[in-house]
Amino acid sequence: MNKTRYIYMAAAMLGMGALTSCDDFIDVPPTGVINDELAYSEPEKLCTSAYAMLGDCWYTYPFNLWPFGDVASDDAFKGGSGTNDTNWHSVEVWSNLTAANPDHNDELWYHLYCAISRCNRALVSLDQYGDSKLGSETTKQRIGEMKFIRAHFYFKLAELFYQVPWCDESVMLNDLVESTRNDELTHDQLMQKIVADFEEAYNVLPATQTDGGRVTKIAAAAYLAKCHLYMAYGDGYEATTGYSKVDKAHMNKVIEYTDVVANSQFGYLEDYGDIFLPEYKNSKESVFAVQTSHYTEDNTVKGRANWSNTLNGCWGIWSKGWDFHKPSQNLVNAFKTQDGLPMFNDYDKEHNSYPVRGVASAQKYDPRLFHTVGMPSWPYKYEENLTMTKDNSRNPSTYGYYTSIKEVPMRSQGETYVENTWQSFAMNDYIFRFSDVMLMRAEALIETDNLNDARSIINDIRMRAKNSIMKHIAYAQDYCDIATYTDFPNKDYARQALRWERRIELGMESSRFFDLRRWGMASETLNKFFESEVNDNYDGQEYAKYYKDAHFTAGKNEYWPLPYNQMFYVPGLYTQNKGY
Repeated sequence: MNKTRYIYMAAAMLGMGALTSCDDFIDVPPTGVINDELAYSEPEKLCTSAYAMLGDCWYTYPFNLWPFGDVASDDAFKGGSGTNDTNWHSVEVWSNLTAANPDHNDELWYHLYCAISRCNRALVSLDQYGDSKLGSETTKQRIGEMKFIRAHFYFKLAELFYQVPWCDESVMLNDLVESTRNDELTHDQLMQKIVADFEEAYNVLPATQTDGGRVTKIAAAAYLAKCHLYMAYGDGYEATTGYSKVDKAHMNKVIEYTDVVANSQFGYLEDYGDIFLPEYKNSKESVFAVQTSHYTEDNTVKGRANWSNTLNGCWGIWSKGWDFHKPSQNLVNAFKTQDGLPMFNDYDKEHNSYPVRGVASAQKYDPRLFHTVGMPSWPYKYEENLTMTKDNSRNPSTYGYYTSIKEVPMRSQGETYVENTWQSFAMNDYIFRFSDVMLMRAEALIETDNLNDARSIINDIRMRAKNSIMKHIAYAQDYCDIATYTDFPNKDYARQALRWERRIELGMESSRFFDLRRWGMASETLNKFFESEVNDNYDGQEYAKYYKDAHFTAGKNEYWPLPYNQMFYVPGLYTQNKGY
């Protein structure tokens, strides 16, 4: 560890008309610098510091990964005033993605490793002072919590950048950070390191915690299920990933760990719309979430707001709504139903199909559309006295008229914080919702040939959606139709139903691209999307024309390049991902 830093001052003395040198040095602790020994003697405070990093985000380094999970997929456009507004445009078109563009990736890398560093320091503190300061049992739990949080941040790095340097507390203590290569571990070995941290957490953590927001055994089970689900399909590159590569041993682990969640205190919240209202943010649906607060709740000036989504408010409705994170027409089309079931093959044939309030249509939609996408003519986020119009789009000729509504509260509840050009909301970021975990379980059940149990899970989720009309979106009831599946005739059909359910249930929640990559379908799906989405037309207004220059290259774009600044921070230390 770094010892206390010292300032050495050479003092010159002028006396009797002569200059006399002084060989003495003054040893004083520098101001504004934390004394390491003092900090390490406070293990509980260092653990709190690590927890604080869960929500230490900003729109240029959003820890919820909305540009990567949604904008990089067929679910969403970047939004804003135009393609040059922020540097996220290369993420949505892929064709001009480089190690230097977007430069936001360097910020994200840096802040994720800052978070890991805090976990490592907390682990050192717990090792040295935990038993004496906290007692052995609490120390074991805190070690589990820090291992969980470290693995959480490493999972993000691994799913974005493929191979990254593994810098744990021993690397930090031995001052080896700047000599640790990113290719010392294969991607699979990196994932095994992450799994080991989650397993240690799982083995020592309680199923419930007295303090809200602390990680639990159930959250660790959910993460272990997700790790094994990703590993079951391969390494993410299309040539070595997909249904033909499925490892049933990993899938059985998914079933094992999701069984823990299924038999816990968590469950489906009765109304789908309630999930995305701040008053329900720690409901039984929330297996684990990054906590936020309003200033009236925590007695601070600004509250602990969600800054990842600070740009993502609707233009003209929020005082600082910058109109980012905008749903695509393809996503809206995916909500179409026929006889209550998804239109797997024909959903995207029309590029100007959308519900308009007061205009009768034979086309029906899954009710989750009205909980996910704000559309002209409809109440904004359930408020009958606040109708969204075409004026509520900042640049319709580029990004169309839809807006995302899951990450914001109802407008009448106000903003958590507004200052100058920024706004923020006290909206938790879900790491795991119960339905997400159950869909992972359904996916594993399908791949282990248990189609009926998988269908039961998917039908439970669809029934919850069917029962989520009258409370919040009664005004849309005539436009909704949703039914359950009576049969999965074969595995291919079951897979299609599962894929569709994940997209509809988790739309605009930053999972879509990672799902497509896992299934080995990213290049086929996205290049088809780019080709079709340029035909978008809403009431005569064309948009999304920039997709004519978009292209996803298999064997390259499955992962993002290591940021340029990191590649040259210690030249020659890191190996760039292939194709970049």
